[in-house]
Amino acid sequence: MREKLVVIGNGMAGMRTVEELLKIAPEKYDITVFGAEPYGNYNRIMLSPVLTGEKTVEEIMINDLDWYKENNITLYAGEDKKAVDIDRRNQKVIAADGTEAEYDRLLLATGSNPFIIPLPGHDLDGVIAFRDIADVETMLQASKEKKHAIVIGGGLLGLEAANGLMKQGMEVTVVHNLDVLMNRQLDEPSAKLLEQSLVERGLSFKMNANTSELKADENGHVKSIAFSDGEELPADLVVMAVGIRPNIELAQKVGLHCERGIVVNDTLQTFDPKIYAIGECIQHREELFGLVAPIWDQAKVAANHLAAYGIGIYRTQATSTKLKVTGIDLFSAGDFTGDDETDDIVFQDPKRGIYKKVVLKEDKIIGSVMYGDTIDGSWYFQLMKDGTNVADFRDSLLFGQAHMGDSGHAGVNAAADLPDSAEICGCNGVCKGDIVKAITEENLYTLDEVRASTKASASCGSCTGLVEQVIASTLGGDYTPSESEKTICACTNYGHDQVRDAIKPNNLKSFHAVSDFLEFSNPDGCHVCRPAINYYLLAAWPGEYEDDMASRFTNERMHANIQKDNTYTVVPRMFGGVTTAKDLRVIADAADKYDVPMVKVTGGQRIDLVGVKKEDLIPMWKDLNDAGMVSGHAYGKALRTVKTCIGSQYCRFGTQDSTGAGIRIEEMTWGSWTPAKFKIAVSGCPRNCAEATIKDVGIVAVDSGWEIYVAGNGGIKVRVSDFLVKVATEDEVLEYTGAFMQMYREQGHHNERTAPWIERVGLQYIKDEIVENAEKRKAYYEGFLLSQKFSQKDPWKERASEGVAQNDFIPLAEV
Repeated sequence: MREKLVVIGNGMAGMRTVEELLKIAPEKYDITVFGAEPYGNYNRIMLSPVLTGEKTVEEIMINDLDWYKENNITLYAGEDKKAVDIDRRNQKVIAADGTEAEYDRLLLATGSNPFIIPLPGHDLDGVIAFRDIADVETMLQASKEKKHAIVIGGGLLGLEAANGLMKQGMEVTVVHNLDVLMNRQLDEPSAKLLEQSLVERGLSFKMNANTSELKADENGHVKSIAFSDGEELPADLVVMAVGIRPNIELAQKVGLHCERGIVVNDTLQTFDPKIYAIGECIQHREELFGLVAPIWDQAKVAANHLAAYGIGIYRTQATSTKLKVTGIDLFSAGDFTGDDETDDIVFQDPKRGIYKKVVLKEDKIIGSVMYGDTIDGSWYFQLMKDGTNVADFRDSLLFGQAHMGDSGHAGVNAAADLPDSAEICGCNGVCKGDIVKAITEENLYTLDEVRASTKASASCGSCTGLVEQVIASTLGGDYTPSESEKTICACTNYGHDQVRDAIKPNNLKSFHAVSDFLEFSNPDGCHVCRPAINYYLLAAWPGEYEDDMASRFTNERMHANIQKDNTYTVVPRMFGGVTTAKDLRVIADAADKYDVPMVKVTGGQRIDLVGVKKEDLIPMWKDLNDAGMVSGHAYGKALRTVKTCIGSQYCRFGTQDSTGAGIRIEEMTWGSWTPAKFKIAVSGCPRNCAEATIKDVGIVAVDSGWEIYVAGNGGIKVRVSDFLVKVATEDEVLEYTGAFMQMYREQGHHNERTAPWIERVGLQYIKDEIVENAEKRKAYYEGFLLSQKFSQKDPWKERASEGVAQNDFIPLAEV
């Protein structure tokens, strides 16, 4: 028999919790919802576009009335259905018209009330807040009949109301009691830029204003606003947008413990264990809430506990604000004012309307504010949340991630102006229009939601910044940046690091041991978590954990890259890019024998046999093995190649034997599994013919030894590598290379290349671990060599000569 869940509040927080609950426990409850407005569940933050006429009420509905019927939810909506009492002893909710509903669990999501300044005249006709659809309808009606509008409050909501009324034809003056607009999000320089821009667009401002009275005409309707300095402005409509207060009236009435909000614990439970609360009405660890991002986190936790899973607790995360006010991009996060112990790095270009400020404390970002150009806001925010030491790139920090070599962000704010046909995600062929459509039609709010729906940024991730731009420009203030600790997937609330940290201390040695211990909602996992955890187990237990090939992607299972015509490519390894006439004859014979349509030289200095039939893979590998060749792992999240130039043996510019060093490195590293594909190159002199500075590890020979660079990247997302250390000998090169690879193997997230990894953890952290600490470096190096004892098995040989996984290579019969 189902239990009964009653939700008081039909807003975004309450219904988000219900949506999360329906995902994980759809049969647990009969659900009843009480809402004071006569609508379904709508996106309150999108009221501004309704006011400007850009959207209709129907277009901002998240769940219309049919959704409640389809999910067997009883909805009591309207003023007479407003919940006015709770009988806690008998566990039932009573509405204004006497309607009652019993509950086993009750969720309070009563939201907040707009604050109305108790001025003389605050209760006059024509004085309203900006909180719901009724307020918007009042403003739209007033704009048809009246001329002068006053908006009290220079925050985001006030400016959006002012902009909407201006677009409806009214003459609007914004009254603010400070000299800085949006003082919670902007500092003085950026606020002045905003004010100047809004004045140019037609808004008027009265700053540092002390309102004394609202005056009425003979009909009791507001006619003017008076100030303490004696000035008086005409006012046919006054909108108060000066903040909100948690709506705790009902909770207080029934005796629930309230302070500034309804006090809840880490599971969103009130002092009555049968009653949960969520959203703007609550107070959690002294904090109140008004942004969407933390409320979405609360909804997941509350749903989890309502489903009786009993896992997950709510912790307040740092939040950023990325807004679009009347077409102007703004971003702010953290402490952007600073103090005597902080450093401000500021970039200003008044002519272009650009302002950037990053606040540092001990070389770590603690806050940022941006105006006009906000493309790097998400990057700064991530650096701030990760606590990344930015000492190594302070000098270029304000020029943005593009100057870290990230070509994926070079479009600056262009994404907002791109046509719908513009391709955003090259890996998955997703255009801007696809993303915008998914956001608006499916009511998506976060990068993860957009990624799950459209696949945009789900592969290499280089377009993440562009996708976030599209989300931000589409949602404006409704945008929810990604969480600091992203969950691996929907099967668990734990992130990559949390899962990895649980494996060794708890002796977890199989996927199901991990999923059971961490209580995954899907105990068998999904296509995202299974490959990730398979890798983490492989890295944690070398020699003990048996690689689960069923948890690998197709190319890794087949040990060859599948092509669009269902044939495969075969790439034998050529250590250091060196081959022989004998090996070339073997490859040529294989190409002839198996009728290979194309023989291609790769960028990694190898030869690619393209178009091999599935049934020919094993016999071809056998022929190559018999000639002494092994798999090049051209298909895997593994060491791919060690590219070299010809070096000092023949080149007149060469300073060291780069070819010989490259062969030694590849002989040490081949077969190693890594979080993502891994490439190495060795150049014999600073001319860098092997392009070493765009590889995961790049080694450049100089007269006195070798310079080692790390975390470079080519392809879609070009990143020039960072200098790690200079050493004197080849043996030291091997030690540093092995140590760096092992550190990355142990700490990188699955599918995370070294470039984003090092930007996440910081170059200084890498240096501290393996340059400054010789003992740790040796430990990492020894760990790498140990794992290689078990990894350097040729998968081709296992299948061609040892009978492994033969069924994988039998073609499907045609029917």
